[in-house]
Amino acid sequence: MATAALRNSTVSPAEWEARQQLAACYRVFDMLGWSEMIYNHITLKIPGEDGAFLINPFGLHFSEVTASSLVKIDIDGNKLDQNPYPVNLAGFTQHALFHKHLPDAHCIMHTHTTAGMAVSAVEGGLQPTNFYACNFIGQIAYHDFEGVTVRSEEGERLIEHLGDKRVMLLRNHGILVMGRTLPEAFIKHWSLQRACEIQVATASMGTPILIPDDVVKVHQRDLGKVSLPGGAGKADFEAMVRLVDKRDTSWRQ
Repeated sequence: MATAALRNSTVSPAEWEARQQLAACYRVFDMLGWSEMIYNHITLKIPGEDGAFLINPFGLHFSEVTASSLVKIDIDGNKLDQNPYPVNLAGFTQHALFHKHLPDAHCIMHTHTTAGMAVSAVEGGLQPTNFYACNFIGQIAYHDFEGVTVRSEEGERLIEHLGDKRVMLLRNHGILVMGRTLPEAFIKHWSLQRACEIQVATASMGTPILIPDDVVKVHQRDLGKVSLPGGAGKADFEAMVRLVDKRDTSWRQ
């Protein structure tokens, strides 16, 4: 779909901004090595449009996603634009569920990174063995693997296991994070990915030193003291987008 045709149709300024932000995020994920062939998903609600969200076109690599190629769908999986690409059922089933039932799940990210899948596949999951892991101790939900996520009945269990948390390790499967904004979800994913990478590296060296609960609590209490203005992840995400732009700006189209 031509960019001009899309922008001259019924796309609102808010939708176009959301499209560009999400397309940039796909390129950032690819730059960081988090692509998985043509699979995995990042979805983003469109401000002001109840039940409408954007998802990647099934068939494109993360490095190929552009603002105009993103597919606009509703909670029931119906396309709301003329995009010729299909939507991966495995992505729609899971993401639509959370977008429907969780008002604060504005952005949802799911990946199959090596470190994320490895930590999700060991007894005990993420352990308090490093700086980044301490960000999440007590804040991660777990859901047992039931096969590829294409059956709607699994949704009830996903919601139940998530509870009031917005970070989940899908056992034997990978990372799932949600945010009130895309940058917030991004910084959660980046931090959890780093935590998993370091845990995997530490496990290869011997018995890890576990950080005590009282220290974890102090760490989580004080994290806000090192945050920049503008909301969680905003400065981090903008820095990554600048790096992407040095390589390729086609995502903006």
